[in-house]
Amino acid sequence: MAIHWFPGHMNKAKREIGKVMREVDLIIEVLDARVPYSSSNPEVRRLRGDKPCIKVLNKSDLADPAATEAWRVHLQAEHGVRAVPLHRGQVKQAKGLLSFGRRLLPRDRNADRPMAVMVVGIPNVGKSTLINILSGRTIAKTGNVPAVTRRQQRIAIDKNTILLDTPGILWPRLNPPECGFRLALTGAIKDTQFDYQELAIYGVSVLRERYPEALMKRYKLPELPDGDLEILEAIAGRRGCLGRGGIPDLHKVSELVVHEYRQGLFREVTLEDPHVADEEEPSPTEESHD
Repeated sequence: MAIHWFPGHMNKAKREIGKVMREVDLIIEVLDARVPYSSSNPEVRRLRGDKPCIKVLNKSDLADPAATEAWRVHLQAEHGVRAVPLHRGQVKQAKGLLSFGRRLLPRDRNADRPMAVMVVGIPNVGKSTLINILSGRTIAKTGNVPAVTRRQQRIAIDKNTILLDTPGILWPRLNPPECGFRLALTGAIKDTQFDYQELAIYGVSVLRERYPEALMKRYKLPELPDGDLEILEAIAGRRGCLGRGGIPDLHKVSELVVHEYRQGLFREVTLEDPHVADEEEPSPTEESHD
């Protein structure tokens, strides 16, 4: 079953971002380093034009370092884009993004005008935390649930820099379905929009294929069963997620697997490689009408 989630306020935010993006000098798009393709909003790619863009591969401490480097190289192949791996503990590096971005601006730009920087990102990628670091104070609300930021904010950093914080927006269709599952697994989509067992089976399938050792180590499995459902049942036995008669409680164990992934208990795990950008077409975008 495909996952869909596009609250009404996001449609409004998309229109507002399109209008304001024409006025900004620099775009900082915050991505989840574990899912750089799925967390990259095609609306940003379409609307930014030739404006310089820094793509922050956030939560890089949770991602596979080799995959993160491959993504950095891949993203920088796009004209005007620079990619920077980052995680929450790298405050100094985060603060340096603005000075780095200033060096990317066109040479003929009017230097007397403050640099307008738009910070964008889908829900729950750490965008608000980055805003607070850049501003040096608590401006943007942060939270472990998607869609905390609901309206656009203009933040004067100093006389030379203005930040524009935007609500986290997804595109209307999460297509192909794998994008929706990856985003749900990393916490970008509200829990009410997916089935835990279906999502856990997807997560186990990806981990079995890409990082079987991590899956075995996390749940102390001597070997991996052949099927994804059987792996969930084995995890249920190891973690005591059992019902009457010792029958595996699939909903309980599914919640456990999803939440442990979201909590970063699977380190150095990336769910997609750059080749997905060639294999999977960007999701179609529904045009908004005023």
